[in-house]
Amino acid sequence: MSIRDRWRSTSENILLPIGALLASLVIFGIFCAVQGKNPIAIYGAIYSSAFGNSFSWQGTLIRAAPLMLTCLCTALPAMLGLTIIGNEGALIVGGLGAIAIGLSLASLPSLIVQIAMAMGGIIAGGLWIMFVGAIKYYRGVNETISSLLMNYIAIAVLNTLVEGPMRDPSTLNKPSSFPLSEINMLQSIPNTRVHYGLVYGLVACAIAYFLIHRTTFGFSVRTVGGNIRAAKIAGLPVGKLTLIVTFLGGSCAGLAGMVEVAAIHGSANASLISGYGYSGILVAFIARQNPLVAVLVAVLMGGILASGSALQRSFGLPDATVLLFQGIVFLAILFSESLYGRFDFFKDREPEVKIDASATVV
Repeated sequence: MSIRDRWRSTSENILLPIGALLASLVIFGIFCAVQGKNPIAIYGAIYSSAFGNSFSWQGTLIRAAPLMLTCLCTALPAMLGLTIIGNEGALIVGGLGAIAIGLSLASLPSLIVQIAMAMGGIIAGGLWIMFVGAIKYYRGVNETISSLLMNYIAIAVLNTLVEGPMRDPSTLNKPSSFPLSEINMLQSIPNTRVHYGLVYGLVACAIAYFLIHRTTFGFSVRTVGGNIRAAKIAGLPVGKLTLIVTFLGGSCAGLAGMVEVAAIHGSANASLISGYGYSGILVAFIARQNPLVAVLVAVLMGGILASGSALQRSFGLPDATVLLFQGIVFLAILFSESLYGRFDFFKDREPEVKIDASATVV
């Protein structure tokens, strides 16, 4: 592929998502105008509440941290050609695994407890999504449907545990598990209110990019995703790769659950059903499954989430307005997927073959 053709392909991957985002801004602006609100003022409020000052930036980064992790639950399996949307369920079971280990090891030094909680979240979330990959490969069960249903199973497990064996009797109106001690909570980065979950997210995205794009393992994964039949003929262990990649994707979402428990809530309760898993799906699609691009998209999406209360206070819009905005963006991104390869400008140019008319055929 020539440099010009590579540039055309890269431009398509950049311009189509940007076009989808611009279209979603127009559609959301029309919705706001119908409600009698000024779209420009609303977009200004979103920017100010998300990126207007240092305090706003910190709130945005707090929300971006779990998005960086949950988006990998969709982005990594997508390299295999799998569409996994069980991010929310993996986050929930990761949070449950983390709190269970944190409470059982509460007497140990805090560093050991935090490492054990992280491992508990990673293993719980990883096994949760690996099960989806296993039934897809060995039994042919559609991974999109099964991973979606696993979200509801995880919610049911959470409700059963926090209202039953894990419930703290002192929690009346909002059933919760016993809380973590303050010393075992995930601390904030010095001089900020941003917790170290942001570091987890940045490191996870960097490792994911290196693993997929700079190793032979990643090349094997992308080969399977490109043509599974050719991969089997070449002798690649498709089943093993499926289990490993789905485990890695789920483990990232499970780590996000640990971060939510250990840095935000301090216990397991209904607040774990925060929607970060579903938002992570959107982040992965906008980023075109690129872990490094996902970091920037997660920050953008975190800013949108952080602006919900500002829209409610300043314009009287429901707090769920930002969820509507997310839905519009998601539909626009999905529609843009159907446009790839449709524009001649982005297509690779076939080299012209000139035939010498004076040539004779022997």
